[in-house]
Amino acid sequence: MSPNRLYYGDNLQILRTRVRDESVHLCYIDPPFNSKRKYNQIYNRVGKEDEAQEQAFIDTWKWEDEACIGYQQILSNHEARFTEQTIELIKGLHSVLGEESLLAYLVSITLRLVEINRVLALDGSFYLHCDPTASHYLKIIVDSIFLPNGGDYKNEIIWRRTGSHNKTTRFAPIHDVILFYTKYTGPGAHIWSHAKRPYMVGHVLENFVDDVRGWRTNYYGNVLTGSGIRGGESGKAWRGFDPTAKRRHWAIPKAIVEDLGEDFSELTQHQKLDRLFETGYIKIVEGQAWPIYEHYLTPSDGQVLSDLWTYQPYTNGTVFGTNEGIDEEVRWLSPKDQERLGYETQKPEGLLERIIRSSTKHGQTVLDAYCGCGTTVAVAQKIDRNWIGIDITYHAIATILARLEDKFGKVVADSVVLDGIPKDLKSAVALAHKKDDRVRKEFEKWAILTYTNNRAVIRKKAGADGGIDGVYYFWDGGELGSAKMVLQAKSGGVQRKDIAALRGDMEKHGAALACLITLDKPTEPMRKDARAAGFYENKARGIKCDRIRIVRVEDIIRNGERIDLALHPEATNKARRESEGQQLTLDFKPPPTHNEAELKKTVQSVKIPISRRADKSGTN
Repeated sequence: MSPNRLYYGDNLQILRTRVRDESVHLCYIDPPFNSKRKYNQIYNRVGKEDEAQEQAFIDTWKWEDEACIGYQQILSNHEARFTEQTIELIKGLHSVLGEESLLAYLVSITLRLVEINRVLALDGSFYLHCDPTASHYLKIIVDSIFLPNGGDYKNEIIWRRTGSHNKTTRFAPIHDVILFYTKYTGPGAHIWSHAKRPYMVGHVLENFVDDVRGWRTNYYGNVLTGSGIRGGESGKAWRGFDPTAKRRHWAIPKAIVEDLGEDFSELTQHQKLDRLFETGYIKIVEGQAWPIYEHYLTPSDGQVLSDLWTYQPYTNGTVFGTNEGIDEEVRWLSPKDQERLGYETQKPEGLLERIIRSSTKHGQTVLDAYCGCGTTVAVAQKIDRNWIGIDITYHAIATILARLEDKFGKVVADSVVLDGIPKDLKSAVALAHKKDDRVRKEFEKWAILTYTNNRAVIRKKAGADGGIDGVYYFWDGGELGSAKMVLQAKSGGVQRKDIAALRGDMEKHGAALACLITLDKPTEPMRKDARAAGFYENKARGIKCDRIRIVRVEDIIRNGERIDLALHPEATNKARRESEGQQLTLDFKPPPTHNEAELKKTVQSVKIPISRRADKSGTN
């Protein structure tokens, strides 16, 4: 297997410059979108009375320089990246939606979907996870990119993402949408595992008989033939049996095909019989007048998966061969689920495992361009797929590395090829000195998480937290929270007063220790004030150290300096859930190079010629 790669940075630039053409067999993305916004506000602009609650969305998706540049790139199409349908569609959406947050979001996604189509292998598949608020917009965009390039729309999968909501004026919204496309159309054009779910107990009782060998199909007699003579292959002899001689013809019941769970639409009648014989569904017994259809249930048998993935609580015992409920392997994460890592939009591993197993083989490559807390990455690692992960926050990168180490060991985590992460002082300084305040926060996260081996809990900056950027829970023999270190990272301008402030925060939060990570060299008065805070000692655990320590970024990079305190054994599963866990969209973009007036020029309404294809896959 080739090295697995984790990229830190803007996924558009990484896709364009680091991922080769036709090198990925499956791409799954779950791009951020604020589904809590009211539908009418998305279409009619955000009203002033709702500005506060919509601020998170607006901060992420604004019609500013980046959106203008992306829009112009699509319209100008200098590098022939975009289809005519995509260009006309974006023009039309510009006329309908105006230069607002939703169009900025759709332009951003369009730029990335074009690159995803490029990097997909010829037999590759694409899954786009979204919610009903934006799924209809996203579908026509994917149509405009994939279909003109020979791709195929397969399914709109409905996934139940939660239990229920108490809504007084509408039906409770409990589902997400997953759009499934393939790079090319036609039989055999994409990898497909003919995924199944176990039969319901009622189906087995109705269609199978329990005998000494197990559950046998309840079919008898001339089940493989029908009355009357037919021309063509249906009337010709097969393996010594001639249906025409007995005024019959070969006719395979639909129920038998469903039992096998394969797409027979492209096979001739004799080819269908051959396939049933090869798989043990047809038995030929010497002296019998006809071949016998016979099959005993095996663990791989079941109903072909539909496009409804909806876990049903309290259905335990109704699924044959298991104590689980219907679709329990793809059930949503409960608030106290052990998988939870603090990401509000985190998806269950079972959901990704179903997708990855359905559309890839061992050793093939899976891409997640918005990998967040790394569910796609963890599942791909678990079932022996290569993977590529991309995220724009270092908090996500650190969470993924810690997750891999927890699940698969340090050797696996250390084998991941990291790209875009500061590996020398120059790149650390460049990250720290970004003009955008939000990007500079990434420097703070990188410094704290790197020093603590990706185990600190990153804290949101709030009034009550003062200058605290992170917390590290270490082991002193007590309960979680009985011993902790508060951490602060500074990209420059450290002064003596910073030590005093850190000491105050340490005492306010009841922390035993504090740490200041600084890019600049600390002054001697700063070191003196840090030493004046005294020592921390725990004889039971053999811990003795300065209460306030100062760590330089240079020592983290050049000398590999890391925290020397053992992590609390419960911290991985519990404390990390306190982290902010947000997929922020930060600006790692070049400055605008076009005239703003030209970029914002009004475009007239146009027709959007996008073809629509029905699901031709048969079993999908």
